[in-house]
Amino acid sequence: MTAASGARGAAGWPALPYDHWQPTLDTLHAHTQVLGKLAAALAPPEPELQHAALRLTARGWETLALPVAARTGQSVASGPGAGSRAGAIVVALDLHAHQAVVEHSDGRKAAVALIPDRSVGSVTRQVLAAVEDFVGPVAFNPVPQETPWSVPLDEDEEHAAYNPQHVANYLAAATSAAQVLAELRAPYRGRSTPVNAWWGSFDLAVSLFSGREAEPPAAGFIMRNAMDAQQLAVGWWPGDARHRGAAFYAYAHPAPPAYDAGTLDPPASWDATLGEYILDWNDVRATADPHATALHFARSASRHGCHLCDWDPVLAASLEGSPPPVS
Repeated sequence: MTAASGARGAAGWPALPYDHWQPTLDTLHAHTQVLGKLAAALAPPEPELQHAALRLTARGWETLALPVAARTGQSVASGPGAGSRAGAIVVALDLHAHQAVVEHSDGRKAAVALIPDRSVGSVTRQVLAAVEDFVGPVAFNPVPQETPWSVPLDEDEEHAAYNPQHVANYLAAATSAAQVLAELRAPYRGRSTPVNAWWGSFDLAVSLFSGREAEPPAAGFIMRNAMDAQQLAVGWWPGDARHRGAAFYAYAHPAPPAYDAGTLDPPASWDATLGEYILDWNDVRATADPHATALHFARSASRHGCHLCDWDPVLAASLEGSPPPVS
């Protein structure tokens, strides 16, 4: 084991026992929904709902710079074509300072402490008040999406657990996972996403596109818009009620016949309920070099998908880190 891999194993790959930290996990997940809904309301729409995705940074989850329109009287328009612009805002969850932060490009800043027993509803109301104070009213749908609970975010008094150590472990793990995903996509010559932080499913993911259109698997708004192109996705999430533990995952859309019968390296299980290959976090962190193990899985899954989905061999080769020579 090298010094670098030893450091990864010691600090960047902590245990994340789902049943132990689920209360904090659910609260954190709910907080990210606030950020995501603001991004969806303010950012110009992009294919596959990319405008609504968040980013994992060194301090936690945050939006990109979201454009805001100039005030007209006492209101502010949002969305594309909303009128003249008046700067931008970023909304973040600073998981080191344990704050929800709203920052305006003119230098104004507001922070709401994330502390034990402060409910999602309380934090949401204070974040929205700060946004309104900076830019005026913004359209905001408070109903959470893709969660097992349905209480509006600004009324949610149930989710209030916040254990700073659990949050620190999560951020360390998520950072390590994000570095694997970033290295996977780095050499790819086709269209791809950055490492997205998805607030609906509370996961990190990279999507690689072949350039072909695809039929969405369902008619709902999310599937209709997010799954209209052929893609391979590799990601990581801390687990949920369906899979009670953190894991890397991979899937293809649309999945061809026999896609679920592949043999990946390192061995990963096919979860028919999720429709994904799963490599458990604990299996990765138990290896001598967890980063290399996870990256090997990601590349193996992508190789399998490229082959069965008949991708352009030039694109497939670039994903292996062997793009055509640049003259």
